[in-house]
Amino acid sequence: MFKKILHTNYYSSKPILVWDGDCTFCKFWKTRWELKTKQKIKYATYQEVSNRFKDIPLKEFKKSSKLIETNGNVYNGPDSAYRSLFIAGNKKWHQLYHYSSLFQKISDHAYNHIAKNRSFYYNVTILCFGKNPKSIKAYWLVYVFAFIVIITFILYFIS
Repeated sequence: MFKKILHTNYYSSKPILVWDGDCTFCKFWKTRWELKTKQKIKYATYQEVSNRFKDIPLKEFKKSSKLIETNGNVYNGPDSAYRSLFIAGNKKWHQLYHYSSLFQKISDHAYNHIAKNRSFYYNVTILCFGKNPKSIKAYWLVYVFAFIVIITFILYFIS
């Protein structure tokens, strides 16, 4: 599980979301987040900037994304995503994460599971949304529709 680091003594002139540049899953979703946050946040890989934040262990950068704000506050894992949306104007997810311990636990465990299985979830992402993060397709709707049709036919022929 990733460690929740709350603050760094090294600052950034603009909020910066630090992610794993070697991870295709991370790259896909980082590109989606860039579209959502509309240049209010800088994005950089931990491989590029981890040496600037000497009080955050490299192993923690490898475990989860980090949003580092201009005042040194650090948001980790799922909250780095929620806080980046907060900065972009969508406040509900970050607030829910901080006001609901159940939502926080589910988010943290889901994030940790995905982080440990990135290749699998990248394949699921491609299957559901396509390869272009700038123009996603809702393929998953086709799968849901097909599933409903199949179940309907099975139930029809059983009864």
